[in-house]
This record gives sequence, C-alpha cells and structure tokens, in this order.
Amino acid sequence: MEAGLDVLIKRPTAAAKIRKLAKRTGETLTDAVERAVEDRLDKVAPARRKKGRVDRKRLAELLAYFNSLPRINEDLTDDEIIGYDEHGLPK
Repeated sequence: MEAGLDVLIKRPTAAAKIRKLAKRTGETLTDAVERAVEDRLDKVAPARRKKGRVDRKRLAELLAYFNSLPRINEDLTDDEIIGYDEHGLPK
C-alpha cells in the first residue's frame, strides 16, 4: 500500500457522512475512514470464502452459544418431544 496516498472524495454526500461519523466518534477524518473501511472489510471477508470451507472460529462461536443455552426436558424421548404417545399416535 502506498504511504501518504491522497484520496479525493468527489461525492458531497459521502464527504458529509465521513464528517458526521468523525464528529460522532471523536476521531479524525482519516481515522474515521480507516476504521469504517476495516469494519466493512471484516463484514465482506467471510462472504468471499470459497464454498465448502469452514470458518472454524465462527463454528466454535456458534457451538459455544448453543452449548450455553439452558437445557430443558432432557429426559424426554424423541416421540415425547414431537408429541406422540407410545403407540405412535399424536397426543
């Protein structure tokens, strides 16, 4: 990446949004733009992964979340969970 690369924002609405973001966050214009770009890159990076590849970090996060949920009715059988009696008829 080029150090000191100047960027010209030609669209007034975009420039206004950058100023608004910098004001709300208390950052400089450069810092606000850099952080916004980093956040956007983080969001689009997973979408560009090749199909069939597993994001192990995301998988671990999901497993941790589901494992943290309260467990209820663990003693029920599969039939009891879906609402059938011992004869296979709906309750």
